Amino acid sequence: MTAFQRPAGLVADGIAGLKTQVALQKADISEWREASEQPGWLVLVEGELGVRGGAGAANNPRVVKLFADAGFSCIKQDSVAWCAAAVGGMLKQAGHKPSGSLAARSYEGWSVGLKEPALGAVATKKRGNSSWLGHVGFIVGANSRQIFLLDGNQGDAWSVAAFPRKELTAFRWPTDVPLPAPHTLPQTIAGARSGVSEA
Repeated sequence: MTAFQRPAGLVADGIAGLKTQVALQKADISEWREASEQPGWLVLVEGELGVRGGAGAANNPRVVKLFADAGFSCIKQDSVAWCAAAVGGMLKQAGHKPSGSLAARSYEGWSVGLKEPALGAVATKKRGNSSWLGHVGFIVGANSRQIFLLDGNQGDAWSVAAFPRKELTAFRWPTDVPLPAPHTLPQTIAGARSGVSEA
């Protein structure tokens, strides 16, 4: 909402008040694209960096809460693969509909497809030669060889990790958010891990 309000000369408070509603009715937003600022869900995700699954039989309540936020409150153990719960939980907290599945590759068909990676876009990747095993996370950087994902369950923690671009299967964007404006992503991320377990 604020991305619409700013260029329209309105107070960018994110509230669809009377003036914003009137401006929206007059505006052609069919090709509306958001400025290349961080989407709300990515701001939430950055606050989770470093949060780990519980050691041994212990369960980290912050990780378990992701399952509930993603619509799976029956799961009470963080030993269950949680990358899709991390993505779904953060999308839900930011007010967007997740895929409704704990299968990472369920996000391949979720929402709107993008041809190129974008900051905050959801990316899916294959794992091995399996047609269904995979991983999912939020894009925070890309170059010609690698995509940098910020997500949970990368080495059993919220972290930034680099994956070979050839393993990525889809770039997706929420349908209820304007498409991201073309912009350059960071080509390298300091401290990004590689070769992490995504299981």
